[in-house]
Amino acid sequence: MPTFGALRAPRNIVFGAGQRRATAGFARGLGHSALIVTDSRLADSPELAGLVDSLTAAGVRSAVFGGTVAELPLDCLDAGCEAGRRLGVDLVIGLGGGSCMDAAKIVALILAHGGRPRDYYGEFRVPGPVLPVIALPTTAGTGSEVTPVAVVADPEREVKVGIASPALIPHTAICDPELTYSCPSGLTAVSGADALTHAIEAFTTRRREATGGIVHEHVFLGKNAMSDHYALLAVRHLSGSLKRACEAPGDIAARESVMLGSLAAGLAFGTAGTAAAHAIQYPIGASTHTPHGLGVAVLMPYVMAFNRPACEAELAEIAVAMGVSPAGRDRAELAARAIEAVTALFSSIGIPSTIAGLGVSAAELPLITERAMGSTRLIKNNPRELTLPLMASIVEQSFHGHGAPASSNCEHQE
Repeated sequence: MPTFGALRAPRNIVFGAGQRRATAGFARGLGHSALIVTDSRLADSPELAGLVDSLTAAGVRSAVFGGTVAELPLDCLDAGCEAGRRLGVDLVIGLGGGSCMDAAKIVALILAHGGRPRDYYGEFRVPGPVLPVIALPTTAGTGSEVTPVAVVADPEREVKVGIASPALIPHTAICDPELTYSCPSGLTAVSGADALTHAIEAFTTRRREATGGIVHEHVFLGKNAMSDHYALLAVRHLSGSLKRACEAPGDIAARESVMLGSLAAGLAFGTAGTAAAHAIQYPIGASTHTPHGLGVAVLMPYVMAFNRPACEAELAEIAVAMGVSPAGRDRAELAARAIEAVTALFSSIGIPSTIAGLGVSAAELPLITERAMGSTRLIKNNPRELTLPLMASIVEQSFHGHGAPASSNCEHQE
């Protein structure tokens, strides 16, 4: 198949300790009045106070909306939009975790085009450019600072729903590892596992025929040469540093490596897309109210085992990127080692081994299966074709603990 590559990304990406101080310089070139979208904890933080002061010094007025709530209920977004209208902003700055990044994107969308979030559910529903967004993540996991999607919780829907459009990609992403130093070990683990899942699914997602119109027909373009580069970069950094960052939160090098891995994973899946693990997590998250990153991490080894016949070569490359020596091993063995390595890493940072450990009951499995199959934009990306019975088999295996290797027999690196 001819080589095809594409990358959907912000205009500016800045990475490094202390680089949050570059924010005001970018803001000055984008507008005169900024809404800072964050949560209640960060609204009173020294980091936010420093951001406001730097904006003022640069001649940019600002207001703070600190009402972002996890999972993004619609009333939270309505309040953020109203705060932006009162100030008459022409720029939005997101500071915080994935929910704050997504909230900033949606506020920028509504302030530019009006309506409510549900008017834009699905792919390519955004009619044009939104207000420019500067994204400053304080966790290393979602990659939302570089992706074309935002996910909300709509009370009229049983599961979370996404708005996907290249117009949602932030103008500028500033990834400052210093903003993650206070992140507790549990959140570091869940966020990092989310990022590794993004990288694995992006690298193993289905490759589409590269027609001349593919970039206009799909928000997520499938596996390609450019997304592959960032996916493997993410795998190397996350597999090599995530456990250390959880065990020794003060290890600056590990923190930097995890955040760089999360950024690379966001670039990978923001272009290629994700697949079955994410499709199954959405109904599980709605049922159990457990973090998104925790759910996809539990599911990832089972999805890898299911998809192995369709992506053995890619799994073998993932194994090598995770530090498994290829010497004396054929592709099949390396693919098996990839699944073992992921299982072992997740176990070592406290990820449960089954969805039962997330609070899922046996009675819920048929409904989870049915709702997972409803995530069409994710199902179409899976490298192995999914039918309802096959989806049911993944869900049941992830509940009973069958189909993925036991972590006690796994080696992570060699």
